[in-house]
Amino acid sequence: MNATANQATDAPTASPVDLSKHTFLVLGGGPDGEREVSIRSATGIANGLKAAGLRAHLQIIDTPTLAELKALPGDAIIPYLHGPWGEGGPLQDLLEQDGRPYLGSGPRPARTAMDKVATKMAAMDLGIPTMPCWVLSLRDPVCPARLPVIIKPIHEGSTLGLHVCTSHQQFAEAVAAIAAERASGIDRAYMIEPKIGSDRPARELTVGLLDGVPLPIIEITPKDGLYDFQSKYNRNDTVYRCDPEIPEKIAKQISKATARLAKAIGCRHIARADFMLDPDGHAWFLEINTTPGFTDHSLVPKAAAHAGIPMPELCRRLAEMTIRDARRHPTA
Repeated sequence: MNATANQATDAPTASPVDLSKHTFLVLGGGPDGEREVSIRSATGIANGLKAAGLRAHLQIIDTPTLAELKALPGDAIIPYLHGPWGEGGPLQDLLEQDGRPYLGSGPRPARTAMDKVATKMAAMDLGIPTMPCWVLSLRDPVCPARLPVIIKPIHEGSTLGLHVCTSHQQFAEAVAAIAAERASGIDRAYMIEPKIGSDRPARELTVGLLDGVPLPIIEITPKDGLYDFQSKYNRNDTVYRCDPEIPEKIAKQISKATARLAKAIGCRHIARADFMLDPDGHAWFLEINTTPGFTDHSLVPKAAAHAGIPMPELCRRLAEMTIRDARRHPTA
């Protein structure tokens, strides 16, 4: 059964605006572990805007001051940094003070979406199924959940710092690695959650949102069974299936859940939520991302293209939403 729950071509586009009057400052880079991916995403967007006939200036940044940000050219900003600083609130604080219209979620929704525990709680409040989780305590050597489990940072993306533990020995090794990481000066909070599909393989599904409307569902099948950083960005053997063969009920469920959760958190313009479909046919929410990748391996551009929205048109829509919502406070 075809699993598409909505056609993104039906997504509401912004009110007509004269985009030719604007120069879009596209930001990439940042201080986080996904810096290189961010540069690739921002470059893709800048090229897409230019292909759509719009003026775009690509700027690679680290952690600029407000004065440095204000000095950069452009009258509207498309920030496309991945990671806690760039998409988790601090950059959004600067953008608010800068005052120019910008793409994406405001500071409060950005911080909520970056926090995997907070988003799980928001999902639970909405009745969206999600696995329980525990915050990792380095003072406790015993795993609080039944093995196998996943250990991952609460405030990171792209599976950075992820550990899969199928034995107590692996759990102990993961905890030791995280303790060593902390001793080296990298201070990240970690969470533990049950691994879905421990005895039989589960299916990974993702739903992109464009202006609040779900894009076609994509199923992700990494060659080695784990959709890690290498599988996402550097390898070419991961299989992506748009409109995968899943029950229509499940397709509608996860598409609706993505839209409801994004609205409840306060996300705007663009987002993507990830789910696991267990062998018994139950879909479990994992996390939501307010700045989904825009590289040649990324899922939102793939889903949009499948829905008949090529990259230049997709980027034009991002520009329209940025200008359209210039007077709407993004933290609401």
